[in-house]
Amino acid sequence: MRGRVVGCALLLLPAVGCAPSAAIATSREDVSVELRRGIARADSLVEAAVGRQFPGAVLVVSQRGRVLHERAFGAAQLHDSLLRPLASPPRMRTSTLFDLASVTKVMATTLAVMRLVDRGQIDVDAPVWRYLPDFRGPHLDSITVRHLLTHSAGLVQWQPLYYHAATRAQTYEVIRDMPLAWGVGDGRHYSDLGFMLLGDVVERVSGERLDAFVERELYRPLGLRSTVFTPKAKGFTEFAATEVGNGYERHMVYDSTFGYRYRGDPTAWNGWRQHVLNGEVDDGNAYYANGGVAGHAGLFSTGAELRVLLDLLNAGGSFAGRRYLRPETVALFLTRDRFDNYLGWMRPRDMPEGSFMHTGFTGTYVLGVPKYGLSIALLTNRQNMGTDARGHFPNLVPLQEAVARAIVAGAGDPNAGRKGN
Repeated sequence: MRGRVVGCALLLLPAVGCAPSAAIATSREDVSVELRRGIARADSLVEAAVGRQFPGAVLVVSQRGRVLHERAFGAAQLHDSLLRPLASPPRMRTSTLFDLASVTKVMATTLAVMRLVDRGQIDVDAPVWRYLPDFRGPHLDSITVRHLLTHSAGLVQWQPLYYHAATRAQTYEVIRDMPLAWGVGDGRHYSDLGFMLLGDVVERVSGERLDAFVERELYRPLGLRSTVFTPKAKGFTEFAATEVGNGYERHMVYDSTFGYRYRGDPTAWNGWRQHVLNGEVDDGNAYYANGGVAGHAGLFSTGAELRVLLDLLNAGGSFAGRRYLRPETVALFLTRDRFDNYLGWMRPRDMPEGSFMHTGFTGTYVLGVPKYGLSIALLTNRQNMGTDARGHFPNLVPLQEAVARAIVAGAGDPNAGRKGN
């Protein structure tokens, strides 16, 4: 394919590095032939999608704390702000930082809440007003932390809050004063607003902003140096580019038939970015209304560092001999709720019992499979491909599920992906 950039691979090595693509195959006897074949199959699926569904990607697979596979594919950016192909696309690397979008909900906010639950500072069944005293009202009084974690608080799913707020404090007030869209606990309605509130809860309880809390309590102790909010302000320069400005959100605001309906005046605000987003959080509510740090979006990371956080949960809260969370806390958050998901996390379809996952709108995917000690991170920059004629970005769900099936089947579950698992 014209313009394709081949990546690098790493197998069974403790540190990130580049090796020839042939390094995908290994003769190590402590990794089964079946698992090696499964990883190779997953690798080939990702490679085949480069240039069709996304400019580039990073795939990382570990098992019980050992990195089995780490490879970068394609380009970190393919198009400029006019969607013209770049003459020399920057190569994707395993060290490239990705905008995680909604993976922030689990890799920052949910982990922060877990840490505070672990200390007895948050009770998931307590009303939110215990931690945010002015979060009161006839319906708000009954909303618990658990409702926020399970997307069952009845909150509006999405609105362009930046039309009404320019700071985190103003954003909180807009959410607090917004009428509920459903009854509290009536059903699961995936809501960014609920996780923005959880970020506020973390800040009020810990006395630190969400980004500062997770960095001090988890990321730094775990040795993670590239898992950050507002990465450009911290000196990072190597990113997977996303879309041009916020064209997708603008489409939602101006077209009531596209995505979520906005009932306000679309012309009342016009601060839209026009450049390729590179190191700036794509999500408009995180960027315009929260300064890049929010409970629902804003975190950047690498595949290598996300696998550490997955390994931590797969091991019941421990990593490299140190305990960060009690096993009871991990079990609490990874027990199925009445909506067949978890606290913060989603339950993947047709995977072994106990598996947990989450996706991000920018094209990110993380999966933990405790049964086999597997951690899988598949990060892509699908938005930089642009949208189709209807305005949609490429649908990566079939690819994500196929990659997961291949690896899990190789780890010992030939029925992965079949009904009933």
